[in-house]
Amino acid sequence: MTSRSAPPDPSSPLEVFRVALRLGLTSFGGPIAHLGYFRSEYVVRRRWLDEATYAEIVALCQSLPGPTSSEVGIAIGLLRAGPLGAFLAWLGFTLPSAVLMVVFAYTLDHLGGALVPVVRVLELVATVVVAFAVWRMARALAWEVRRAAIALGATALALAWHDQYVQVAIILLAGLVGRLVLPAVVISARVPHPVPIGRRVALACGALYLTLLLLLPLARVTLASGGVALFDSFYRSGAFVFGGGHVVLPLLQTEVVPPGWVSQEQFVAGYGAAQAVPGPLFTFAAYLGAAIAPFPSYNDPSAIVDLFAVWPPSGVAGAAIALVGIFLPAFLVVFAALPSWGALRARPWAQSALAGVNAGVVGLLLAALIGLVMSAIASLR
Repeated sequence: MTSRSAPPDPSSPLEVFRVALRLGLTSFGGPIAHLGYFRSEYVVRRRWLDEATYAEIVALCQSLPGPTSSEVGIAIGLLRAGPLGAFLAWLGFTLPSAVLMVVFAYTLDHLGGALVPVVRVLELVATVVVAFAVWRMARALAWEVRRAAIALGATALALAWHDQYVQVAIILLAGLVGRLVLPAVVISARVPHPVPIGRRVALACGALYLTLLLLLPLARVTLASGGVALFDSFYRSGAFVFGGGHVVLPLLQTEVVPPGWVSQEQFVAGYGAAQAVPGPLFTFAAYLGAAIAPFPSYNDPSAIVDLFAVWPPSGVAGAAIALVGIFLPAFLVVFAALPSWGALRARPWAQSALAGVNAGVVGLLLAALIGLVMSAIASLR
């Protein structure tokens, strides 16, 4: 990742935040559009990176689980101003839409009856957006027979078993099948751009990523804490979603709708509203956290009520927990992968496995679309 970009600058964290905040206020259009905004701001206008380095960062983040555009912003902040720059780049880009989604959750909660027509429109918007995303992603990621077969197999499994753990298993199975049946691709590795974190930090972040995946479900059962349950659900969704954006829909849906945390109508309305705000689509988690906290129905509702019966108000606390949970994996995988990205992406097996995973998430999104259509039909009866 050889580059003429500016070296890490300890004096620039606030500048990183200011630029990211402006992007968070103006970047409409979803992850693909966000990457265009980032290129215009960071590469063309400010010259923090050159084209080659930016392309490498985008390639890395598209290969990692989590929200692609947010991870690109985190990586650029890291290269520009170290770990603090990474955090501030995420905060600036995320804060505006997160606030708007929390406001929408409270508005819907207090004026739900008066907003029924708006909810119906948002449900329609969400269905159309997901249908377009399925079509576009299928053309890009499941365009030949073997990939299409992986995608359709994932759809069938997701429709047969409505469980969050099954969806994780589908993603892993798709990667394994891709490794076995898809052709290996050899990509030449370039010399990585210097990263202001060492290999030990990278290894620690990777270990923490996996440790949380293993321990949070155990803590959820052992502690019977609503806060832990909420964090676990959103952390797992952020950790296992490949492709970012709309792909998180089926994972979140299986986490929050079947337990009764939110209704299907609340879920779809929030997802529709998320299309209308700037910034990352993953701030949908802030809406869900705010909607869940005041009226939880997890195994022991009083656990959640007691946890959130403090300042800040319950919905804000729920939004914060959900938001941190879904974005934390993005930080951990970027910090873990960026120092060794060049060597990793040169391995053919990694490319074929990733192609299988991408086809699998297309199938999961198709299953979610079918669910949205069926829900819309049922609501018209």
